[in-house]
Amino acid sequence: MDLPSTGIVKYHVKLSFEVDGLVEKADIIGAIFGQTEGLLGPEMNLNELQKVSKVGRIEVNVDTKSNIAKGDALIPMSTDISTAALIAAAIESIDKVGPFQAQFVLSGIDDIRAIKKKVIVDRAKKIVQEWATKTISEGEEMLKDVYDASKPGKLTSFGKAQLACGTGVFNSEWIILVEGRADVINLLRAGFDNAIAIEGAKIDESIKTLTDGKKVIAFLDGDRAGDLILKELQGLVNIEKVYRAPQGREVEECTPLEISEILGNISETPKGELVSRKLTQFSGQKKYHKSDKEKTIAQQVPQVLSQQNIIEPVAIENDTSKDNIEHNPVIREIYSQINESLEAILLDSSMNTIIKVPVSEIVKKLDDTTGGKVLILDGIVTQRLIDASDKAGIAQIVGHRLADIKRNPSIKINTFNEIGLK
Repeated sequence: MDLPSTGIVKYHVKLSFEVDGLVEKADIIGAIFGQTEGLLGPEMNLNELQKVSKVGRIEVNVDTKSNIAKGDALIPMSTDISTAALIAAAIESIDKVGPFQAQFVLSGIDDIRAIKKKVIVDRAKKIVQEWATKTISEGEEMLKDVYDASKPGKLTSFGKAQLACGTGVFNSEWIILVEGRADVINLLRAGFDNAIAIEGAKIDESIKTLTDGKKVIAFLDGDRAGDLILKELQGLVNIEKVYRAPQGREVEECTPLEISEILGNISETPKGELVSRKLTQFSGQKKYHKSDKEKTIAQQVPQVLSQQNIIEPVAIENDTSKDNIEHNPVIREIYSQINESLEAILLDSSMNTIIKVPVSEIVKKLDDTTGGKVLILDGIVTQRLIDASDKAGIAQIVGHRLADIKRNPSIKINTFNEIGLK
């Protein structure tokens, strides 16, 4: 039933009753007042307690059926708990309502102050939750703004030939011409979103339209095919600068660090200069050697690795002996989902997905995630990622390429190429 307004009420004394006859509310209230009067002394008569506002208006509900009346009564009280208990016991002693036999039973005594406290606490929780939600939303919005400003560009296409390109080609001052779609994707990973693939030795006319009025860079493979494509390009497009991958290697094989070193200062090299960086192995150390022509413009081309920052290569013991991973349909399916998406997926021991996030967020997410066993990412496996995976209990990582690894715990590391997915 609906509770009356409590005011300064401390307790609600609740009773149920049953009367062997047809009675009304007034009969029940009369019995309560009449049969308790003088029972506990004049100071505890309900009439006197109501006069001094110690007892509120008594609420009664009656339901009559088959010559039997049943219902409940609620008595608001602002006395101490002992007085409230005595009044409740006195009412329970009532055995008649009018001429009919009756029985009153105490249902309970509610502490209204405790109820109010709970209402106050619940409301306070809601206020804090609303405030926290608003604060988190504002923080997430700020993080999103920062992430959007730093995240790599997206892969798209241009012209009737649907040439693969980064979204930056439409508004960048510079256009980077590369040979294929995989080269565009690799440049996106390195932070260059203004590359477009020419897709073969026969150059599509749309390239000329796109590059009209813009500065053009050619970044080609370090092989014979790259030489032939360069000749074809020079007959169609006015090329400002030409860059080549290390001799015998392709642009899609270069690491983001190598790409950044090669293209990092494109605005400094004089027009028409050909820059070719060659990466060779010598005495177990990585060094970059310059051609004679490159030495003449050394002031414009930063050295990729100086003698002071050469890093000893570390042997990474990866279990690439199948281990069923090459034939695992889950990994093959995930590769088809995330390839070219710059996303990472973490699986549990049953190969069920736990999280799917952008590669830029995976290290942070690993700190807050448990149960992960296999990490698959459309990106580079770095030392920072390996360290975070080791702390998170990851057993295996699969990615596109490996960065320079100084230390490797007992984590299996595979590239998509090693397991036949590229």
